Amino acid sequence: MKLGIAGLVLAYTLSQFYRAFLAVLTPALSADIGATPADLAFASGLWFLVFAAMQIPVGAALDHFGPRRTAAILLAVGGAGGAAVFASAQSPVHIALAMALIGAGSSPVLMSSYFIFARVYPPAVFATLAGAMIGVGSLGNIAGSAPLAWSVAEFGWRETMWALSAVTAAAAALLFLVVRDPESIARTEKGSVLDLLRMPVLWPIFAMMFVSYAPSAGIRGLWVGPYAEGVFAADTVTIGRVSLVMGLAMIAGNFLYGPLDRILGTRKWIVIVGNLIGAAACLALFALPDASLLVSTVLLALVGLMGASFPVILAHGRAFFPPHLTGRGVTLVNLFGIGGVGVSQFVTGRIHGTVAGQSDVASAPFAAIFLFFGVSLLIGIAIYFASRDRTD
Repeated sequence: MKLGIAGLVLAYTLSQFYRAFLAVLTPALSADIGATPADLAFASGLWFLVFAAMQIPVGAALDHFGPRRTAAILLAVGGAGGAAVFASAQSPVHIALAMALIGAGSSPVLMSSYFIFARVYPPAVFATLAGAMIGVGSLGNIAGSAPLAWSVAEFGWRETMWALSAVTAAAAALLFLVVRDPESIARTEKGSVLDLLRMPVLWPIFAMMFVSYAPSAGIRGLWVGPYAEGVFAADTVTIGRVSLVMGLAMIAGNFLYGPLDRILGTRKWIVIVGNLIGAAACLALFALPDASLLVSTVLLALVGLMGASFPVILAHGRAFFPPHLTGRGVTLVNLFGIGGVGVSQFVTGRIHGTVAGQSDVASAPFAAIFLFFGVSLLIGIAIYFASRDRTD
């Protein structure tokens, strides 16, 4: 089982890379195929929405077929295939198609790990294992910053993407060889995702998950690039450095949040306090969008650090799942988290286009985006106040 989890960590590293790498490629894609920030926001949004939509069939597949075949087949077809389409892209439409395929290919990896954690390990350590999985896998976020900028400068973005397609195919083959499915449980009860949606106790958790991951994932995955380039005239290398700082903060956040529920005896209040700080950082970026690159980098890092409450919220929801709906449960909560990012990318793309057309101030579109993220977090927190706290 440990070898299989190690393989899933590798695959999840690729998933983290693919959700964050567009920010660094912004200048190259703009110059080579005429991709605008709105085009890339659409493509990024497709990655997250397709990823989210796949959570329903992935959840059913995990419960019925297990993680080995589910993760390996989708990663090979969608992940490796989508990276190959990206490498061959001749227009922004091709980039969007590639990102949709990669989103489908990445969709089962983290949930396959969480399915194993929920079925094999004690419930009390779920949040710690979930946070560690994201923390280690977030090295892909780091690879999608300064190292990617170096590779693009040395070899070109197309050559880099062809290499990533090959690496993704190899990772899928490894999953098929080393992942072990947990022992199946006797199915004395039937159920579906509709049974989970009929549980009122889960809805405040869904609302919090919908907004909590969007600022860190959306900004790191795309907007940090156009923001640094448009407001501070940053080149690819500088964008890579800013992305690296934010990515490191996101990794630190996963390890910070992971064990807190066992230490403090609460999940609800950890999530509320952390996301209030994240909302304050977004609103500070709204108020000071062009103060300096250093100030913005520090605030972006704070958004990343506090935006890592994902595993605690998932553990909060998991505490209410019936055992026979574990796979569907973790994927349903993940659907709201990833879907929230996808929706926010479409919305912020429209915000950027609208404000940029109305204002000559370079920072104005990005200030509006930061305001949107900050207000969204505050609304989600207000709803989440109604949730019922539970630890294992």
